[in-house]
Amino acid sequence: MILTSVNNPEQSAGDELRHSVIMLVDDEPVMLAIVQALLEEAGYTQFVAVEHSPEAILTMETKQPDIVLLDLDMPMVDGFEVLQRVRQHKQFQHLPVIILTAAEDPESKLRALELGATDFLSKPVDPSELALRVRNTLTAKAYQDQLAYYDGLTRLPNRKLFLDRLNWFLQVARREKQTLALLDIGLDRFRHINETMGMSVGDQILQSVAYRIKNVIRSSDIIGQGKDQKSLENMARVGGSDFSVVLCDVSDAAEIPRICERLLEEIHEPFYFNEQMLYLTAGIGISMFPVDGQDEESLIKNAASAKEFSRQQGAGNFMFYSSEMNAQTMAIIKMESELKKALDNDGFELCYQPKVDTRTRGTIGMESLIRWNHPQDGFVPPDRFIPIAEKMGLIVALGEWVLHEACRNTTALHARGFTDLKVSVNVEAKQFSDPGFFAAVESALETSGLNPSSLVLEITESTLMGDIESIVELMVRINGLGVAFSLDDFGTGYSSLSYLKRFPISELKIDRSFLLEVPASAQDCSIVRAIIAMAHSLGLLVVAEGVEQPAQLEFLREHGCNVIQGFYFSKPLSADELVDFVSHPSA
Repeated sequence: MILTSVNNPEQSAGDELRHSVIMLVDDEPVMLAIVQALLEEAGYTQFVAVEHSPEAILTMETKQPDIVLLDLDMPMVDGFEVLQRVRQHKQFQHLPVIILTAAEDPESKLRALELGATDFLSKPVDPSELALRVRNTLTAKAYQDQLAYYDGLTRLPNRKLFLDRLNWFLQVARREKQTLALLDIGLDRFRHINETMGMSVGDQILQSVAYRIKNVIRSSDIIGQGKDQKSLENMARVGGSDFSVVLCDVSDAAEIPRICERLLEEIHEPFYFNEQMLYLTAGIGISMFPVDGQDEESLIKNAASAKEFSRQQGAGNFMFYSSEMNAQTMAIIKMESELKKALDNDGFELCYQPKVDTRTRGTIGMESLIRWNHPQDGFVPPDRFIPIAEKMGLIVALGEWVLHEACRNTTALHARGFTDLKVSVNVEAKQFSDPGFFAAVESALETSGLNPSSLVLEITESTLMGDIESIVELMVRINGLGVAFSLDDFGTGYSSLSYLKRFPISELKIDRSFLLEVPASAQDCSIVRAIIAMAHSLGLLVVAEGVEQPAQLEFLREHGCNVIQGFYFSKPLSADELVDFVSHPSA
């Protein structure tokens, strides 16, 4: 296929067509030389000449021509049989074949047409007609290839063409005993860009990412060019925000990390839209032929597994596939199944971390924290299963369960005399944006009988990204029930003062990362003091989480922090343990 037709816009269409691979099949060496010379005069540069017709199909598989000029009258295997085999070959069903023949009888032409000939030229060949027929046929093929095999947005090959190319690359690698690397590149949180900035911005970013990937790969010196290798583009857009790259004839696998690092750096460079800077990260998974797979399917599967594993290590990572990593991926798949069962069969529990008044050291509330009581593994921490629940689309149902259970348990605590306790419930971004979230809050309050003023919903700054008017409207409606909002992990996201001004927030939580070096770090102390002062100036309650040392507590109390939570006072407790804790306040 004509592989340069949409990937090199800097070239003219004529220049692109002249790089097409033209295969000539004729038993007369003189005719082969004449036709090639005429086409060279027309500007074409890449030819494959086949004098022995039985070798035609094997040569096509090896050389991957864009067009075939085929003689009919040949010994051993005539042109009709070659044409029939071409049309029966899955890879060449639509390959243009122009018949070059001295035969004038209508029966020969009709038979060739029935077998799938694209066009005819009579011998002796007229130079102008030859150039015109070849150009027109290649032009039509280029247009068809573009529609069938290329992504209309990025102008990269699509998944269909990528699979065809990968198969070709593997054939060469097997024959030449080469090493091949497959890179699976996935953009992180790209859906968030589309949801917040719009599809048009998302499309522009995909185009820019494709351009950056091409620049990195084309400038790399790791990609070998075997003697049978055409100048194929070796990258593709294979999904919404997923790209694939094949590195051929890898002579030094140690160079692959360098390429991956350059790709990640390029993707992380800012994108500028409407005077805004947007940043992206990506995960890359790498599988190697022949050690990680012998065919396309296994290489693609293993590269995808490596990519998912890289994302579990954090944004902007790359990973090679390994059997150990694959075992971990299989464990995640198993966990997905068990997670669904746990949600259906009451396999979760809540524990509560006390929130303590810095002045009185009395417990004024607690943050509810979900735990998975796994039948074999015991309690599984949320940072292991929450991302999986999000991926599976279970986070809304899981969040509703937490909301109902926290309200029910708090009502039970009130019934035992602890009526001043408020419960804080973390709300994930997808849960908050779900159309049924308001109804879920109403339902949890109604079924539990909890006073709405005893419920605090903790949201992060990223939750407030999006349609601001709709978010404010929802928060105001929930506020109208009597429920308060707390801004969690303050300082780790966008930290815009406009959030604190526009959104009905009552409480601000200082992220634990700012307290790690307090009071030893003058810089961290300054940051914490500034956050407390700013929050108080806006009439907000200030909560510090992750307090573990007496010096941290004294610093926070000295500078007016209202509430703390952390291991200094208590680890997360069961509902019964919480009763004992609040019954015996710290001195």
